[in-house]
Amino acid sequence: MSEIIYEMRDLLFPQVPGVEVVAVRTAGTTVRVEARCTATGGACPGCDGWSERVHSSYLRFPVDLPVAGRRAEMALRVRRFLCASPACGRRTFVEQIPGLTRRHGRVTERLRQMLGTIGLALAGRAGARLAEQTGIMTSRSTLLRRVMDLPDPAHAEPTAVGVDDFALRRGHVYGTVIIDAETHQVLDLLPERDADTLALWLRTHPEIEVLCRDRAGAYADATTAAPQALQVADRFHLWQNLTTAVEKTVAAHRSCLHECPQEPEEPEPAWETPASPDTDGPETDGPETASPDTDGPETDGPDDTGEAAEALAGRFAQRAREHHELVHELLGQGMGIRHIARHLGWGRHTVQRYARAARWQDMVKGRKPRRPGKLAPYVSYLEQRWAETEGRVTVLALHREITERGFHGSYSTVRDWTRRNLPQTARPAPAPPLPSVREITGWLVRHPGTLTEEEELLRKSALAHCPELRTAAELTSSFAEMLTTLGGEDLPDWITEAAASKLPGISTFATGLNSDVDAVTAGLTTDWNSGPVEGAVNRIKMIKRQMFGRAGFALLRKRVLLAS
Repeated sequence: MSEIIYEMRDLLFPQVPGVEVVAVRTAGTTVRVEARCTATGGACPGCDGWSERVHSSYLRFPVDLPVAGRRAEMALRVRRFLCASPACGRRTFVEQIPGLTRRHGRVTERLRQMLGTIGLALAGRAGARLAEQTGIMTSRSTLLRRVMDLPDPAHAEPTAVGVDDFALRRGHVYGTVIIDAETHQVLDLLPERDADTLALWLRTHPEIEVLCRDRAGAYADATTAAPQALQVADRFHLWQNLTTAVEKTVAAHRSCLHECPQEPEEPEPAWETPASPDTDGPETDGPETASPDTDGPETDGPDDTGEAAEALAGRFAQRAREHHELVHELLGQGMGIRHIARHLGWGRHTVQRYARAARWQDMVKGRKPRRPGKLAPYVSYLEQRWAETEGRVTVLALHREITERGFHGSYSTVRDWTRRNLPQTARPAPAPPLPSVREITGWLVRHPGTLTEEEELLRKSALAHCPELRTAAELTSSFAEMLTTLGGEDLPDWITEAAASKLPGISTFATGLNSDVDAVTAGLTTDWNSGPVEGAVNRIKMIKRQMFGRAGFALLRKRVLLAS
């Protein structure tokens, strides 16, 4: 039995010395582990004096990690010792087991550490749900308290740091994140992004030699607290600022492209041009279902004679004549009605009606005349006005004029009749719209290898017709070369050239570089950059979303520092 108890101690408390398992009992879903301390004495927490004089003993019931999916509860018998030092203010003290218990603790240290780990990874509600699945009963508030109890991580003294802002409440409240530029570990989070807050942190770290930052005015002012550090302006933000400047230049000179000739559209290939509906073959419903053309005269009624029918003209009459001749020709060759219908792709009854008609004029007998429309009394006036103005009068003006004369129809009626019956003047096709400011800016600031063939042609055409845009493209290319090849020694010449160009946006950007020229030069000549800081900001966003925006700055700072 003693061997089993010894094995249970090694199983339950493998790294906790001074504990002896007395018994293990189960009660429902709870495992009760009875244990006691084996040390001969204890150290007083007040004076660190050793004492072996036992005053009394009692049972403590700290909750431990689950065992085999069951809730574990300890019945730990601890002793109270008498302090042997007369000068100590404590008369008695209770022994503690390092790594297992603490004063006033209701859970073991390893359960406390597990709760802190879960809370650090999943925060409150999600962590409480996971803990419940593993057999640990806890609340979201307890998990967050365990996270706050964790100590801040220890970092070596940094020599190069990166600084950037992040949103605590987007558009309203911002903080500052500081990372080690070499190890990419987050060093601290500051609740504000002003110069005073950052300057106070920099004064406590005089060992910093390199400071990577963007060109925000607050961070530039705060760097006076670290005069020994090399200021490095981030290349990404420099390029971003130049892109904004180029966009202003394009917006100011986009009107130059109105004089840029547009290439005419290529005609549509003949095999892709849809056939005219007039030349289409007859449909299966039969040609007699088509309405008579408005160009031809209308019939007088169901008592039309053959002579009147012979006077018919237009597309329908021509089609009826051709179809009648075709059907009777096939009948003369000995083909039957069904055979002709399959051959022509028509309906059988359609072929039958043509076959029974002795003359093609019989196909139009009995057709009802169309009633004159609302526009009929004004047709002569519209034709006269169109001829007087040689087609330069607008349809809107025509509609307004006949409305004053009693017309009650809509604008679309006049428009459709005009397009169908009046000769249209040939008008040049409208020129395609000019490219947007954003599109032109993209042609100038994007890598040439990423442009399509069409974009490259449009870019060349735009630069050929606008000297200002051509100058902006040259300045952008030269700055990009400095940025990619770390040729910051050419920056003074570039600033002089850009300022002399008098381009809106770019000249202002170049002039503004003089106020921070040392940091910009360092950014264009050294390998230091703020890329790792941007990655830290992305991780902060993820942690913020995980907490649903309901946590305070202290908890956010703790989670970011420990998560990194």
